[in-house]
Amino acid sequence: MDYHQMLQRKAKIEKKIEEIEKLIAGMPEGKLNCSSNGKYYKWYHSNGKNNIYIPKKNRKLAEQLAAKKYLTLLKEDLLQEKEAIKAYLRKSQLGLNQAEQLLVESSEYQKLLSPYFKTNSQEFLEWQKSPYEQNKKFPENLIIKTSSGHYVRSKSEALIDMALYKRQIPFRYECALQLGKIIIYPDFTIRHPITGEVYYWEHFGRMDDREYAQKAFKKIENYNTHGILPSIRLIMTFETQENPLNSEVIENIIEQYFG
Repeated sequence: MDYHQMLQRKAKIEKKIEEIEKLIAGMPEGKLNCSSNGKYYKWYHSNGKNNIYIPKKNRKLAEQLAAKKYLTLLKEDLLQEKEAIKAYLRKSQLGLNQAEQLLVESSEYQKLLSPYFKTNSQEFLEWQKSPYEQNKKFPENLIIKTSSGHYVRSKSEALIDMALYKRQIPFRYECALQLGKIIIYPDFTIRHPITGEVYYWEHFGRMDDREYAQKAFKKIENYNTHGILPSIRLIMTFETQENPLNSEVIENIIEQYFG
């Protein structure tokens, strides 16, 4: 795990700790002690001085105290991991190895080496900004301008565009892709910000329309035939009029694939 991945992990840990602390704050005071006579368990509510027996009918209290103990231990584990990461970051100074430090600390070396070396982020940024063949069908449907500067065809596509742009994940909108003898235009062609691996994100927005759904399934089958498999390199979202796509689903997907 490199420096930037360490920073990302540290941020995730801090967020998780914050979530755990909020959960613990809403739980009962004290802690749970369990004792066994070899055959049965008894539950006790401890305040640090006394143990008060919890009858079976009050199982809910025992469950809450058990969850509190688990979350408390989980928080301690995360705090230890956070301290280990902080120690690593301090030890690595700028968080860069010697080769990277040369590029950061010397502008002259940057100039001399720039034709031969590009960081992933530079390469992906140039890929995102470079011209590409776009879908020219139905330009009148490109009605929503996003924060990234693209014009997209629906509110849901705008939400996906915005989430990718906000997370600084390099992508292209409706970029041509050759599959066998045909050219298609995936809604989003995405580069993983660390590995550079290419993913495709298709949003199917009218799945309650039978004809639309049939075309969607045919499109998915075409991806599959050419080795672009759902949940591996093909990300898919669906919606109907009664079940629209929302930002929480999009953020969870981005976290799963690119977090």
